Amino acid sequence: MPGNVDNEVMVLKPSLPPWPFTPPRHGSVVLRRARESDVAMARELSTDAYVPTIGTLPSQASDEEALAWIHRQHRRYEEGTGFSFVIAEAETDVAVGQCGLWLSELADGRATAGYSTVPSARGRGFAADALIAITTFGWTVPGLYRIALYIEPWNVGSIRTAERAGYAREGLLRSHQMIAGTRRDMQLYAAVRPE
Repeated sequence: MPGNVDNEVMVLKPSLPPWPFTPPRHGSVVLRRARESDVAMARELSTDAYVPTIGTLPSQASDEEALAWIHRQHRRYEEGTGFSFVIAEAETDVAVGQCGLWLSELADGRATAGYSTVPSARGRGFAADALIAITTFGWTVPGLYRIALYIEPWNVGSIRTAERAGYAREGLLRSHQMIAGTRRDMQLYAAVRPE
């Protein structure tokens, strides 16, 4: 009679390259790790009507909820999900948003990116600079050849950001994603590694 068998399933995390020694930067922004002192930025980000519907930051977050969100951003890398950065003004190091490079499909050469800036910092080019910085950083990741963005058709500001950062529209994905309890269409934008 066979002995006890351990039925535990082992989940493999994607192997990520080291956290960048030199923080990615472009134009007026630098991308860095989130700090506990970035709570005010997270709280302001949570006042946006859309941001809490597409991530884990609660709407109208308290200091404790904002701090928990910051700790979740640290775990993204530790769990092998990807790189979550704070967008900070390069001159002042003041946090103005968040962006991420998500690498769950790295084995297939693909990633997705996302970005958001606090309402008080919009219209100043921070999101486009951050997207350029994270894309440039992405091309240093071995085996990464394509970065995709999924943007709702009504989100003109995000579409302009993608286009300013060199992303090309590839099509409309109908009923692609559940957001706030509703199936939503998404425009697909992508960048490919320069040859």
